[in-house]
Amino acid sequence: MPPTLVPLLVGILALVLIAHLAIRRLAPAADPTLLPLAALLHGIGFVMITRLDDALAAKQSTWSLIAIAAFVLTLVAVPRVTGLLRWQWWLLGAALGLLLLPFVPGVGVTFGGARIWISLGPLSFQPGELAKVLLAVFFAAYLADRRALIALRSWKFGLLRLSEPRDLLPIAFGWGLAVIIMVGQRDLGSSLLFFTLFIVMMWVATERVLYLVLGVVMFAGAAYLAWRMFGHVQTRVSIWLDPWADEYGKGYQLVQGLYGIADGGLLGTGLGHGSPELIPEAQNDFIFAALAEELGLFGAGLILGSYMLLIRAGLNIAMRTTNSVEKLLAVGLTTILGMQAFIIVGGVIKVVPLTGITLPFVSYGGSSLLANYVLLALLIRLSDTTAVRLGERPDNPNWTERFAAWRLRRRGGTLSATQAIPVTKS
Repeated sequence: MPPTLVPLLVGILALVLIAHLAIRRLAPAADPTLLPLAALLHGIGFVMITRLDDALAAKQSTWSLIAIAAFVLTLVAVPRVTGLLRWQWWLLGAALGLLLLPFVPGVGVTFGGARIWISLGPLSFQPGELAKVLLAVFFAAYLADRRALIALRSWKFGLLRLSEPRDLLPIAFGWGLAVIIMVGQRDLGSSLLFFTLFIVMMWVATERVLYLVLGVVMFAGAAYLAWRMFGHVQTRVSIWLDPWADEYGKGYQLVQGLYGIADGGLLGTGLGHGSPELIPEAQNDFIFAALAEELGLFGAGLILGSYMLLIRAGLNIAMRTTNSVEKLLAVGLTTILGMQAFIIVGGVIKVVPLTGITLPFVSYGGSSLLANYVLLALLIRLSDTTAVRLGERPDNPNWTERFAAWRLRRRGGTLSATQAIPVTKS
């Protein structure tokens, strides 16, 4: 065991304890499984990153500190998710700005054939990671406001009866954004992730399978055009279909990952006894293959089971709440988490073409860890708010409501009906 592992692990455990105490203080009725599952995945990934490269582990521990700080700050800054409604267009602008940052000359950098990074001195960051969370919040607010209009079928298009074109703007925007990302940044994973987010949220908002089918058809058409027009897409598909055709060239990473998974068997080679260093970028895209080699099928099943439990918890939050914004946001955030895990694990085991996105909470990468902890904080806030609404804990005033009451008292005024602070009956 590397001598640096113990103090680093103690630091990670201390950060998780801080996150737990923040939940007990700020969201005590939230689903108690969310943080432990995320901490389990975070810890497993951190152990493997340390096993691969001590220097990367030190950087990941610093990003862990930043991510936990963002987690606590999100719980403090968002006492009620519905308060984000007034900022929906600002959030959309911020998300678009983050997505366009890699195109800025001198700031955006290309790595692995994809232009999804920005570099500011020694710091590298992937702005699209935060953009996905902001877009989920925007679409939840937008669709909740216009849910009734979108559900209407007043426009006839051939044999189909759809919503008015102006109300279909979200799905058209989502399709266009996915294509722009695919073409401009050469990032197939993010393109699929964003588009799936938009389609699933449209489906949940309208309760019509037609939008799900249209979304799949539209994305399939865009993907086919990209395959015909761009060489890097053709390369990814060729590697997916037959990586052994160029085993020591373009297919080397995927082939080594598959060999590593096969060597792991049921119980794995044991931590430190495998050869994950033979897999290029094992700490990033292929960390699942590295873990499957040393922990075996049972260890890999534990990781996949943790993601399934996280997805179950997120969907349970959506089913319990009666607020349309909260329901849509819970579905959107859960879709991001589940789809991202599916895309990268599916790419590693050759179920789908390989993409460059990270495995949530597990892969090395500060921007991914930061965004996923913010996403987790929002799910925890949604869970706690639902528990309050269902009467499972008292509806005590949050800090913003206390501050508003204090300001009114200072002015000698009284609270209006919309400003009233809920009072708990003893």
